[in-house]
Amino acid sequence: MSKITRRRFFEDSLLAAAGAAAATGMVPLLQPRLVSAQVSANDKLGVMIVGCGDRGNSHIAGFTSDPRTTILYLCDPDPTRTSDKKLQDIAEKQDGLVPKVVKDMREALSDKNLDIVSCATTNHWHALTGIWAMQAEKHCYLEKPVCHNVHEGQALVAASKKYNKVVQTGMQCRTIKANIDAVEFTRAGGIGEIKFARGLCYKRRAAIGPLGEYDVPETVDYDLWSGPAPIVPLTRPRFHYDWHWQRLYGNGDMGNQGPHQADVARWHLGMDRFPNSVITYGGRLGYQAEKQDDNYVDAGDTANTEVSIFDYGDKCMVFETRGLETPDLQGVKIGVIVYGSEGYLVQKEYNFSIAFDLKGNVLKEFRGGGDQTHYGNFIDAVVKGDPDAVTATARCGALSAGLSHLGNISYYLGEKNKISADELRKRLADVKSLDDNAQTLARTLEHLTTNGVDLAKTPLSLGPMLQFDPDKEVFTNNADANKMLTREYRKPYVVPVIS
Repeated sequence: MSKITRRRFFEDSLLAAAGAAAATGMVPLLQPRLVSAQVSANDKLGVMIVGCGDRGNSHIAGFTSDPRTTILYLCDPDPTRTSDKKLQDIAEKQDGLVPKVVKDMREALSDKNLDIVSCATTNHWHALTGIWAMQAEKHCYLEKPVCHNVHEGQALVAASKKYNKVVQTGMQCRTIKANIDAVEFTRAGGIGEIKFARGLCYKRRAAIGPLGEYDVPETVDYDLWSGPAPIVPLTRPRFHYDWHWQRLYGNGDMGNQGPHQADVARWHLGMDRFPNSVITYGGRLGYQAEKQDDNYVDAGDTANTEVSIFDYGDKCMVFETRGLETPDLQGVKIGVIVYGSEGYLVQKEYNFSIAFDLKGNVLKEFRGGGDQTHYGNFIDAVVKGDPDAVTATARCGALSAGLSHLGNISYYLGEKNKISADELRKRLADVKSLDDNAQTLARTLEHLTTNGVDLAKTPLSLGPMLQFDPDKEVFTNNADANKMLTREYRKPYVVPVIS
């Protein structure tokens, strides 16, 4: 693409939009207003949104709400997600400027008017999107998990340093006042000494349909959508979103919802590194009962029940994932519980936490904040040209996503190791943890049986205890686990090793 001025881009887009409006009978776009109250059109930061589904719509709202940015491109391998209505809505918010639509982000990366790439794609595209953006001298905003595996997180961190570009990761809790104040409180000893935190994702997820072979929607460029992953037959009924529950593309709720709560738990613990070990038990259970068919095989291959124990030496984190109906724990279904020697803190919502003493009396409440500030923090850092000015750096995102990958690796390696509840109870008694492993297991088993799971027919799986070197970021006792820190990439969609 030849270099054009921001003003020229603006004028060309208006002419194209006017022609489209005349041809389709759409309501005419707003008349151009080249200078806003604060920033001239030529001075605005140009943005490309990659991935235009539900989360992509949030990115659109975030950038159209800030007067310092203009969305120049929408990118998606499925053009039905970049509809005329969406373009019209964006244009009405940015003085009539209509974004250009591309299927392949590489079509736009050479545009010197483009400053920011904002990624809300499938998980397996997040890291490569960010790396390609930085190699093209763009800053990037990456949704969680910022990487599909640990290698990709390492590559993102290295790229941010090498190219000196701002990377904001989708750890929105980091810019929410309630969480900032709560962490300041716990770090100052508000609930005593903290050695243990629990992340919870009790998020009801129904079966995604029977495992089979289905037609890819005709509108989708499947080669481009697959990207780093192998091209394989579509085995789930619903193309969009349900990829979350297939490990070629997603990471289950451990890697979908989990990075948010793992990040907050890690923040309170003050752990800016990977753990010394991890062990996971779980399974994809309950959907046979849900379908009332013992032979029913759900198309997902990630766990819907998963408990990971992360040992940091003198500190510990446990993460619990449940996709079936379950009661809350201390008033929480999606959140964090931080345990101190003199009390505990409960993150009930992203913008609401409560600290209690050991008797359950309220010590302090923490409120305030919102997702919009996360985009604003990112844009502030871009304007400053300071990668360290964001609240959720590449390293922050890579660590919090990486926890989910370590937990999943233990589960995947032990997936065929089906184990009775009694034997699982015995094995967990030998696992070092600051949690009451027996009690957590008892709650997990109860929620399964309550949901009609026959544990004699479909028992849980127990993964191996994996020792991890947090400095070298490799496993020290399992070669197969180390292979799963990365993946085989399909050319040209290779996430490189960056030095």
